[in-house]
Amino acid sequence: MTPAPRRTHHAAPPREDVLAAAMATIAERGLDGLTMAGLGRDVGMSSGHLLYYFRTKDELLLRTLEWSESRLGAERRALLDRPGSARERLEAYIGLYLPAGHRDPHWTLWLEVWGRSQNADDDARARQAAIEGAWHRDLVALLAEGISRGEFRPVDADRYAARLRALLDGFSIHVTVGIPGTGREQVLAQAAEFLDETLSPGTA
Repeated sequence: MTPAPRRTHHAAPPREDVLAAAMATIAERGLDGLTMAGLGRDVGMSSGHLLYYFRTKDELLLRTLEWSESRLGAERRALLDRPGSARERLEAYIGLYLPAGHRDPHWTLWLEVWGRSQNADDDARARQAAIEGAWHRDLVALLAEGISRGEFRPVDADRYAARLRALLDGFSIHVTVGIPGTGREQVLAQAAEFLDETLSPGTA
């Protein structure tokens, strides 16, 4: 009697591979192209298996955002630690903060998570706040350094950081959705002009 063939067990891919695949799908096909079934096919898992790990699509999106933010966070810390003036590093921070262009996948994902957060639970809101807090703390520290060196005029670093990030958020939405006249290069120029008007020593 011929023995029955043994079933081969395929281990699930590392969770980071799943999140990378989700971000790649968003970059290639947008959020409408990201489905549990499609993502499962891309990584060799069933949609049920994905739901076992992530429970809901909202959780998958938030996990993917956290994964993307961890990579941006490492890049942000590296640019803030490099030599150069505080103004040069502030401009690099702004360049990293802003979308690369229309339909930037990271910002597309951010906007989706923000939209869904109206009905999010306390844990999800706290995790979103942690992402925002990391960007804010690094900006406050950079502003404080520039003020102490005399590169920037004395301002309340925390309040200025909140206002600058609100400005960048607004511009970033325009760039991501493709509003005419608000391309990345135009927004970078607007941000530089804003810094000149509000942060340069001797400005009112």
